[in-house]
Amino acid sequence: MPGSRSRRTRLSALRPASFGARPTGERLARIRRSPQFVDGQFRNPVQTRQLLDGSALPMARTQLNREGRLRRAPVGRIPVVRPTADLAVPPASGLRLTWLGHSTVLAEIDGRRVLFDPVWGERCSPFTWAGPKRMHPMPVELAELDPVDAVVISHDHYDHLDMPTIQALIRTGAVFVVPLGVGADLEFWGVPAERITELDWHEATRVGDLTLTATPAQHFCGRGLRGPQHTLWASWVVAGPGHRIFHSGDTGYFPGFAEIGAAHGPFDATMIQIGAYSEFWPDIHMRPDQGVQSHLDLQGGAVAGVLLPIHWGTFNLAPHPWAEPAEWTLSAGRKAGVTTVHPRPGEPFEPAEPPAGYPWWRAIAVPPVHGWPAWPPVAPPAVEADLAADR
Repeated sequence: MPGSRSRRTRLSALRPASFGARPTGERLARIRRSPQFVDGQFRNPVQTRQLLDGSALPMARTQLNREGRLRRAPVGRIPVVRPTADLAVPPASGLRLTWLGHSTVLAEIDGRRVLFDPVWGERCSPFTWAGPKRMHPMPVELAELDPVDAVVISHDHYDHLDMPTIQALIRTGAVFVVPLGVGADLEFWGVPAERITELDWHEATRVGDLTLTATPAQHFCGRGLRGPQHTLWASWVVAGPGHRIFHSGDTGYFPGFAEIGAAHGPFDATMIQIGAYSEFWPDIHMRPDQGVQSHLDLQGGAVAGVLLPIHWGTFNLAPHPWAEPAEWTLSAGRKAGVTTVHPRPGEPFEPAEPPAGYPWWRAIAVPPVHGWPAWPPVAPPAVEADLAADR
């Protein structure tokens, strides 16, 4: 009937394509067979709160605090390094990581290129006109990015799964490796079904000589208006003939890190979420000190490998000061004897020879009340910065 078609048209306009699609058919049946799917939705191994009870009003007061708002963004331009020339030469050690901002990392490992949680969008939002806006440009244009072998997604939140980015990456010929249910979004956006691999926790797939394993994380999903937790979230292990790396996705601190390390470690490098934490949601995002401890857990308690802090600096997603995640990680790492690496967005490095730590964020951040801690007189890296205003 005409009236029904009109209502469907209005509903379609209110539900943009970026919301994705609900899992159906055999995809939904497989979800229901998962040990993680309990009472109609995916669950963490332990009860996990997305938001503490009674925290809505205190959280709103914190978010609206004027001084706090000023600290949640840099006061200068974030230095961005264009990695094109560096990436043209294969890594001498066989492993190179390039943090492109937030949780997006390009890993060149044992002759393959793996792209984690690619987000090139200006906003992490289903809309182009609302939502957290990017604080720095991407170091490399998506059209300039050399083809990758695999695109790995940790979960379906907008700051990790960006529809236009996914659609642009189809041209590269990459395979897409995702947690259960997320394939429905990708297929809806045009990714060929035969190039999508969906995994439950502890399942693995091969990409050339690499083994990609979905491992547990303590988080949740949520996209559009789809309701219950019908897509899974995961951390990821990528193991090649010569190297092993770990990407945490988003997660709270939990005992699973030690179990992952025992089963798959030790790692040459870990990429750990250390930003967007808050006292209002302590179960689903880690603080920097917890991030450092998770690295130790993954390494079986040994001080080995390097930790690359991710999920900070690009989007304003929490009430903590903009530079606090990096500063706190640097301090916690030094106290624990863990090597933490703090590149500027787009600055490649090889974990076999990690660069000397340098707190580049201090030059563009509001200082703490008592000033920055003492730091050894290390000169800034001699790499030409490509600033947002110069692009």
